[in-house]
Amino acid sequence: MVDHDGGIQAVTQKDRELRRSTFDEAAELYDRARPGYPATLFEDLAELASIGPGSRVLEIGPGTGQATLPLAERGCQVVAVELGADLAAVARRKLAGFANVEVVTAAFEDWPLPAEAFDLVLAATAFHWIDPAVRIDKVADALRPGGSLATITTHHVAGGDESFFADAQSCYVRWDPDTPTALTLKSATDIPSSHYGLDRSHRFGPPVLRRYEWDRSYTTVSYLELLLTYSGHRALEPKAQSSLLGCIAQLIDTGYGGQITKRYLTELRVAPTIGQ
Repeated sequence: MVDHDGGIQAVTQKDRELRRSTFDEAAELYDRARPGYPATLFEDLAELASIGPGSRVLEIGPGTGQATLPLAERGCQVVAVELGADLAAVARRKLAGFANVEVVTAAFEDWPLPAEAFDLVLAATAFHWIDPAVRIDKVADALRPGGSLATITTHHVAGGDESFFADAQSCYVRWDPDTPTALTLKSATDIPSSHYGLDRSHRFGPPVLRRYEWDRSYTTVSYLELLLTYSGHRALEPKAQSSLLGCIAQLIDTGYGGQITKRYLTELRVAPTIGQ
């Protein structure tokens, strides 16, 4: 699996609970380093989900509010449920000027749904962290008849400085023992849609998909900061993490003039509720 954390790594679900808690350890760094989402995505989301001023939106796992802000600016009434207390605090600070936004610190799985249903549930790069036994039915229960679930998924794909990411695999193989040795980045057209089991659910209808390819450039410092916001890198033992980052920094500085470009594929998936 090509992991958008920056390396090309195998990822399992066995440590999902542990890893999702690591984001809160670096809330300010997460807010500064994460690349966000294309502006066009939110225009498409507003059209596909028919949301605008006054629409009730439940956001699961908002982090520091990167996707919450565009919704707030459109006048949506947003309830954002965030597991990490420090991430939630940053989001509250950023969104303090919007009376139409409430940031709740809680695990979505444990959070009691309010009596008033939502027009949209959004999970931006967060749906895969929710307990699979809970997420589909609880999201459907949160929505009004005719409401929608929107998921946003980001992948690291072929493009940008591809040679750097190929070269960087030697750093991962040396310092992260879980890294396979023969993986390469896939093109955007070879990345399957992220369905999360929704295609087998009786609670949601066929989704509408939108995909966006885009590039972002990083200096050595900003790229290392980005890597330190990803769960796989944060989970490494301190010596392995330091050595891995040092190896990558040397590669960027000596082989790429201190700057590299990374290509992203972001997918928006909007599925309507059915059977309510």
